Amino acid sequence: MSKAIVSVVYQVEVMFGDCDPAGIVFFPNFSKWMDASSLNFFVKCGVPTWRELVKTTGIIGTPLLEINTRFIKPATYGERLQIHTSIQEWRGKAFIQKHVVMRGEDLLCEGTETRAFCIRHPDDPDRIKAIAVPENIRALCS
Repeated sequence: MSKAIVSVVYQVEVMFGDCDPAGIVFFPNFSKWMDASSLNFFVKCGVPTWRELVKTTGIIGTPLLEINTRFIKPATYGERLQIHTSIQEWRGKAFIQKHVVMRGEDLLCEGTETRAFCIRHPDDPDRIKAIAVPENIRALCS
């Protein structure tokens, strides 16, 4: 028996400043919204904030390692978008998060992000180090 995939929805209201002169959302804004949806996913699953985790576990967050985005339809200001975020795959030290950007029933954009849970490097606090995905966090998000 397989588990259902947890999907969390993050709402975005497109503002005039999110658009280019033609009134179409400037493409990097989709990455910004997916990044915000990534954090929102963990918060909605019950994972403590990064500020709390750094105090209790040393985890500083989930830096982005790779991003892939496919644009299907444009969006413009005044529209409300829904970003459906889920974990597509858990790996040893990384995970793949999937984002599906919708405007109602219309699919606008799909993206995947590869991220890792990181701590400050024990030998050099100016660097970071990926750690194994914590089992308690994986359980909250499954």
